[in-house]
Amino acid sequence: MLRVTWARAVQAARRARFAWAGAEFGAGCDLADGVVLAPGVRNGRRGRVTLGSNVSLGRGAVLRAWGGSVAVGANVFVGEYTVVYGHGGVSIGDDTLIAMHCRILSSNHTIPPRGERIRHHPDVLLPTAIGRDVWLGAGVTVLGGVTIGDGCVVAAGAVVTRDLPAYAVAAGVPAKTFRFRE
Repeated sequence: MLRVTWARAVQAARRARFAWAGAEFGAGCDLADGVVLAPGVRNGRRGRVTLGSNVSLGRGAVLRAWGGSVAVGANVFVGEYTVVYGHGGVSIGDDTLIAMHCRILSSNHTIPPRGERIRHHPDVLLPTAIGRDVWLGAGVTVLGGVTIGDGCVVAAGAVVTRDLPAYAVAAGVPAKTFRFRE
């Protein structure tokens, strides 16, 4: 009984800390050790990190809005050490499974002419959308501006550089659809 009470107290403390920082989440969220939920501010605009109900974030998962937004639907699992950067906006649909060490981006750097510092040029904001009931295997990278349709499965280690239609099963670098779920 003491162990259950202690676990609930730890979860409540984590939720309170993230709520104070501006993150929003539904009931039943499970936030493991080392999770980062950071709305951030960019160009004077405060970002948003929103988790639906029953979201589970594994150890070391990082969701940084950088003044943009990260919106996670209900019943989503995000594996250990996954990083989501929401500069340009990231949405993740309900019932999605994201395995460990995935990277989801929503921006890219401007490539300036030679002689100008890359660091001093603005990011290009590229909204990223991941549909409902999607499975991203371990170590998948989703680049900014991509839409992954409902029901997709993306194999471990793939790099998604283009949109995937609903129910596609994709693999490779860059990811290519090789079949569809029936």
